[in-house]
Amino acid sequence: MLFLTFVFLVLRLSFLFWSLTGTRCFLRRNDIDSMGQDKDNDCLFSIYTKYGHMKNEYFPRNLDKKLTNKDIHLILSLYFALENINKDPHILPNISLLVKIECNLLDDWRMNSLFSRIDEFLPNYYCINQRRYLIVLTGPTWLSSAMLGPLLYITNRPELYYGPFHPILGSREQFPHLYQMAPKDTALALAMVSLVVYFRWNWVGAIISDDDLGLQFLFELRRETQRNSVCLAFVHIIVEDKILFQKNVNTFYNEIITSSAKVVIIYGDKDSHLQLNLRLYRLVNVQRIWVTTSQWDMITHDDRLLFNSFYGTFTFLLHFSELSGFTAFILAPDPSKYISTWILSELWWIYFNCSPNSFNSMKIKNYSKGKLYNWLFMQKMEMSVSSTGYVLYNTVHAVAHALHEMLLQEVHTWPKYPGEILEFDSWQMVQFLKNIQFMNPVGNQVNMNQKENQDMKYDIHYTMDFLSHIGFKVEVGIFSKHLLHTQQFYVSEEIIKWNIDLRQIQPSICSVPCNPGFRKSPHQGKAVCCFDCTPCPENEISNMTGMDQCVKCPDDYYANPGGNHCLKKVVTFLGYEDLLGMSLACFAVCFSILTAGVLGVFLKYKDTPTVKANNRDLSYVLLISLIFCFLCCLLFIGKPNIITCLMQQTIFAVVFTVAASTVLAKTITVVLAFKVTTPGRRIRRLLLSGAPNFIIPICTMIQLILCGIWLGISPPFVEADVYVEKGHILIICNKGSITAFYCVLGYLGSIALGSFTLAFLARNLPDTFNEAKYLTFSMLVFCSVWITFLPVYHSTKGKAMVGVEVFCILASSAGLLLCIFAPKCFIILLRPERNSFQNFRNMHYKIENTH
Repeated sequence: MLFLTFVFLVLRLSFLFWSLTGTRCFLRRNDIDSMGQDKDNDCLFSIYTKYGHMKNEYFPRNLDKKLTNKDIHLILSLYFALENINKDPHILPNISLLVKIECNLLDDWRMNSLFSRIDEFLPNYYCINQRRYLIVLTGPTWLSSAMLGPLLYITNRPELYYGPFHPILGSREQFPHLYQMAPKDTALALAMVSLVVYFRWNWVGAIISDDDLGLQFLFELRRETQRNSVCLAFVHIIVEDKILFQKNVNTFYNEIITSSAKVVIIYGDKDSHLQLNLRLYRLVNVQRIWVTTSQWDMITHDDRLLFNSFYGTFTFLLHFSELSGFTAFILAPDPSKYISTWILSELWWIYFNCSPNSFNSMKIKNYSKGKLYNWLFMQKMEMSVSSTGYVLYNTVHAVAHALHEMLLQEVHTWPKYPGEILEFDSWQMVQFLKNIQFMNPVGNQVNMNQKENQDMKYDIHYTMDFLSHIGFKVEVGIFSKHLLHTQQFYVSEEIIKWNIDLRQIQPSICSVPCNPGFRKSPHQGKAVCCFDCTPCPENEISNMTGMDQCVKCPDDYYANPGGNHCLKKVVTFLGYEDLLGMSLACFAVCFSILTAGVLGVFLKYKDTPTVKANNRDLSYVLLISLIFCFLCCLLFIGKPNIITCLMQQTIFAVVFTVAASTVLAKTITVVLAFKVTTPGRRIRRLLLSGAPNFIIPICTMIQLILCGIWLGISPPFVEADVYVEKGHILIICNKGSITAFYCVLGYLGSIALGSFTLAFLARNLPDTFNEAKYLTFSMLVFCSVWITFLPVYHSTKGKAMVGVEVFCILASSAGLLLCIFAPKCFIILLRPERNSFQNFRNMHYKIENTH
């Protein structure tokens, strides 16, 4: 054991000797490679003060191992904040804030615990004349802060955590002296879902680490996706148990490969198995659009981005403003910041894996320092401040403002000599720190009271592989929770299109959005984002892509054939401009003129046997009624109004009742004429007194009573029917009471049926001028027309219904005219020899002599 101790001490002394003599070898760790460039090492910054204007020594320690790019970038943010404060004459005048930097303390404990001095790791654990620190800044990893917390508690010094907010560190019982500077991510899930909705993605995956933060984020993510109709295609919860992780890794891989989701949301602890899972996806070149947080903006071992994707990565960071002068601070470092050229030589050797021949001051001056600095700090290092660096920047300024407020009340405690050590009551300063509000140098309001600071803002960065081994990152948008819902999310279209138009990428959806004219038809038992597209029902439209339901067109509109627009319906009616209306009107006028001509013939030859037979007065009445029957058709043609609607059915019913009752009277007259055998009988007296003529007024009066009841109870009215004919608003006369209409029609039919029955029975009565056969045929035509009318009328729609009714009126009236009067006109006009009793007797006498 003593021998081993001796060997170890000799080795330590030899390393020290080599470093002092300028050898070409330095003490290096085996982990100096690019694989750790994405690692956030724990860095503890102990703030102390001195009187007068003092400079911080840049990178005075930790050069026996290679710092990562993120470590250097964070330390430079700290130096930049301290330099701004120390140069500002309005805050802490003649007092300088200095810092002691210690990184990778946890690793040091693990490897050097046997040979470490306790004062190296416990700030303010000191002997006489040793330095005491004002406050300690810990981060950016929460685990290091949690482990250092109890040790800092022993030293009775407050701890400010500048890393991302973590709920474990918020426990007052476990960490009574720790204060988290970063705000809580209360709106991260909403911000990410807003991005997904903006690009019209609705089918996304999620990979979450199995811890309190991850599960809380998953709960909020599910809530926001449900609110915005976004579906989670899969959810991978990466557990910390190594056996379970290895068991499920193939399942997770197969699911993300086979899933149609092109967008994957990443959230969780970077130091968990989640990182290993994502490295596997990168090795097999899984191409996805990644949406994640700032800590996953990582470099892999081959100097490429962790999220290798042609489509890039969206990163959400807590909002911060660019620090004016920070880029110039990085690109143009002052050589005087380094304590010696020895530091420059060591940095050169560490970062470029080579060393000069010797490290004397003469040789190192031969190198171009400007080129060395620029090359050193531009290698894989961002030129702008990071989100963690911005929090650290504000943390240092908050400490300065709190100390300044405290010193304004204790001016008498200031020292009088430059360089003199200042020691203040840290807890007294913390009381000022908790409620301090100030405007930082970039113009942003900083409020240390987290209960009042609820304005959550996120900057949205877009990163992609620009060229081999080169990543391109640009800020593309912002999300602010405190604004109105429609104004919370903003993305610059110009920046996105300049790089790659994400709207041209195949969308991350489960089902293709339904085109206008279709609606979603969800799959039973599947997510609402998976659906079929079904055409809209009749007279319903969908005028946008992806509508859940079709919208019914207003009554005066109708859906176009594509189902994506409502068109104004055309007002229509059976008018004279229509071919059908014009034809029916012409037929009505022509038949009425023809009937008037027949009436004129009958009046001219009124004394002939053909006219006088079967009561010529009834023939006149029948002809006049037929004229009105034909003319009443004109009431059905043209745009209806309330007057024409009332007149249509009543005039039609009355004039047809007159015509039918006249035919009935003529039929009864024929029957009575052949029943008279002897003079003086009662039937003869009825015939001679003109009793059959009273049938007409009696039947007509009954029809008038029925029409009066109809008009009194439910009269016809003008109706705009928007459903009967697609694309048209049909203006028609609604009959009002259908029962009354059929009663009137039925009464008319009973008269016609009675006339037909009597005429049929009297059709074979022997008489020269007997018109019983004509009456039979006329009533047969009349009844046939109106019996056919009923089914045809109910099977038609629109203007055709009116046309069918007009046609039936014309057909039945023409049937009466032609069947009854056409034979008589033929005899009167073309066979006048048969139109006299004398000629008929002579002809009959010649026939008898021949026999």
